[in-house]
Amino acid sequence: MASDLDILRELEKKILWLASWTIHNANHLRDNGDGVKVGGHQASSASLATIMTALYFDALRPEDRVAVKPHASPIFHAIQYLLGKQTRERLEAFRGYKGAQSYPSRTKDADDVDFSTGSVGLGVAQTLFSSLTQDYVRAHGWGKTSAGQTRREGRMVALVGDAEMDEGNIFEALLEGWKQGLRNCWWIIDYNRQSLDAVVREGLWERYEQLFKNFGWKVVIVKYGALQEAAFKEPGGDVLKRWIDNCPNQLYSALVFAGGAAWRKRLRDEIGDQGPVSALIDSRSDEELAALMNNLGGHDLSAMRAAFRANDDHDQPVCFICYTIKGFGLPLAGHKDNHAGLMTPAQVDTLRTALNVRPGHEWDKFEGLSLPQDAIETFLSNVPFAQGGTRRLEAPELAIPEDLPVTIQPVMATQMGFGAILQEIGRSKADYAERIVTTSPDVTVSTNLGPWVNRRGLFARQAMADTFKNERIPSTFSWEFSPQGQHIELGIAEMNLFILLSALGLSHSINGERLLPIGTLYDPFIARGLDALNYACYQDARFILAATPSGITLAGEGGAHQSIGTPLIGMAQDGLAAFEPAYVDELAAIMAWSLAYIQKSGGEISEQNWLRDETGGSVYLRLSTRPIEQIQRPMTPELRQGIVDGAYWMRRPGPNCQVVVAYTGAIAPEAIEAVGLMAEDRRDVGLLAVTSADRLNAGWTAAQRARERGLVHARSHIERLLEDVPPHCGLVTVIDGHPATLAWLGAVGGHRVRPLGVEHFGQTGSLAELYRHYGIDANAIVAAAQAIAPGRPIRHLKALP
Repeated sequence: MASDLDILRELEKKILWLASWTIHNANHLRDNGDGVKVGGHQASSASLATIMTALYFDALRPEDRVAVKPHASPIFHAIQYLLGKQTRERLEAFRGYKGAQSYPSRTKDADDVDFSTGSVGLGVAQTLFSSLTQDYVRAHGWGKTSAGQTRREGRMVALVGDAEMDEGNIFEALLEGWKQGLRNCWWIIDYNRQSLDAVVREGLWERYEQLFKNFGWKVVIVKYGALQEAAFKEPGGDVLKRWIDNCPNQLYSALVFAGGAAWRKRLRDEIGDQGPVSALIDSRSDEELAALMNNLGGHDLSAMRAAFRANDDHDQPVCFICYTIKGFGLPLAGHKDNHAGLMTPAQVDTLRTALNVRPGHEWDKFEGLSLPQDAIETFLSNVPFAQGGTRRLEAPELAIPEDLPVTIQPVMATQMGFGAILQEIGRSKADYAERIVTTSPDVTVSTNLGPWVNRRGLFARQAMADTFKNERIPSTFSWEFSPQGQHIELGIAEMNLFILLSALGLSHSINGERLLPIGTLYDPFIARGLDALNYACYQDARFILAATPSGITLAGEGGAHQSIGTPLIGMAQDGLAAFEPAYVDELAAIMAWSLAYIQKSGGEISEQNWLRDETGGSVYLRLSTRPIEQIQRPMTPELRQGIVDGAYWMRRPGPNCQVVVAYTGAIAPEAIEAVGLMAEDRRDVGLLAVTSADRLNAGWTAAQRARERGLVHARSHIERLLEDVPPHCGLVTVIDGHPATLAWLGAVGGHRVRPLGVEHFGQTGSLAELYRHYGIDANAIVAAAQAIAPGRPIRHLKALP
């Protein structure tokens, strides 16, 4: 009867074959029509075949979650194929339309992807923050099944390329993990010592080992396979071991590629005739010697299985440094150019013959295996990881009140309103208030989260008192940590903020518990974490991002802290609905809508629901510290809907309208003043309050697509707003941000448009000075109106600077 290890060895060969064949089929057999190389990373996949075989078929449990090294996607899909969770059709379409994805994707792949990967380093950090999220859920007494049983804690596992460890966000995450008391996290480093273009530096593993130990991780080095361990016990084995340990990475890779004869020559040249070790080498054929020297720990199933099993009984984070060979088992093995290399058809035929795969049977799951099919099928049906049903969990939506309570002061900034809204929610005992979790990269107070934190506390797995409070030192803020706290304080690392939001925003699917994450940061520093923000949205994580302060309105801080392009980021970023309200009642309506929107899951995102109102997404609030006079008005259903849809008429244009001013955000007072200044000299002036250029634009482009597909009556919100504006009317748009944010409004109805905004780095000064310098004050708006809507001179217009 075959042992489990025998079966694992057969599966390892099958996985390597299927991954290699999938890539070969995509590049050499499938008609792709355009002549562009498809790619697929055969060598990078091969280096993880053994590790992933041991991991998925022996070590993992249903509750564990994995971020797969991006370039090992074909290995992952091959494993899912053997487990019945991937189809042949999708493998045949690998890197093609509707096929298995180039890099594992939660949203694009059909098989069981836990965390998307692709931009290297981000999936690695995601596992760390997902482990912290699991701790947060457990500390609050959640994490139970529908039957009331406590779910088992899972390990969050990352399969990491050694070159991937160059990414700075990984080290930022490591530091934060240490601060937060990280548990239940495995990082498995594929230490093949080759990057995309080169071979990694000597002794890098020692730096990794010390680094991880310093941050409280256990480090397990899996360097030697069973063949090598046995050889080391032979006479002369200690000499061979010493030579292997001292061999430079580049030389080792080159000898792997060159083969057994090259190994023999180099060993004889460098070790010389030393009796026992020479006998050890001479006792093996070239093929056997190559197998011995290639038998690193990361390619030995018994070594990998032993390493994983030895660390299955504790929750300390573990870093496995697994020595591997890039391209192991393939003709490309060890060559420094193998990263983008592909096997030739002749090489694939040789591999097919070596693995006993008959032509025409390349996709057969059990083709070429030496063990009985029923034994392998029985083994696969009992793989622990595949037990327990669906691993995509669900959590019910939480009811959100239509009106969020807030006391609106006569003069107020939207940042202040944000804090006031959260403070009132903090007083509530509603279910949704218990599920809000806030986080910030060391700008909690300066983004107005302080009142919320005072009420709800900071989260830590172990309680920590506020020393200043205990010492009776007066302070506005209470900083007490406890397992019941609802704010996670981060260090100054925006990448960590967005990856934590990604982890918190997937809790409903990973942990089966709904969280309502809200993160804050300074608006200009969105750019510092933009890759991670894009990654979070690509995974369809759900959260609210409040970015404040913003624009040159942060006048005293100067250009380094004044954002310009972030409104365009909000428009361009898929999966993120961007808003920039001017008034606190607008913000309250948007936040109520947002707390419901981030919970929606209405099916596949398509052009028929481009606004994602049915499917949901994340939300970006661009806020300001500028106090402006608030409008006293009832929040009617029509007004609320207009705010959420992206715009409403602050002043409706008359039938003879000559000019419309459309504004966004904190520049509202200047727009209102300008309309007043020109009212005597321009007829029926309209004032359009734009709360979301993003949703307006998305709705407009969706309506155009719908009409192009035959839905001739499709109309967007902005088209309905502008339909009564006369064709001869001019539009002046203004925003404390890049003017392109609103410049497209003229294309909706064919109106002439003069977009005002900020195109160059800001500087210090007063608001009046900066608004005048950058041409977004009331006088600049009036000047633009006179230019775009000619008529008699506007009497209140002053000369521009």
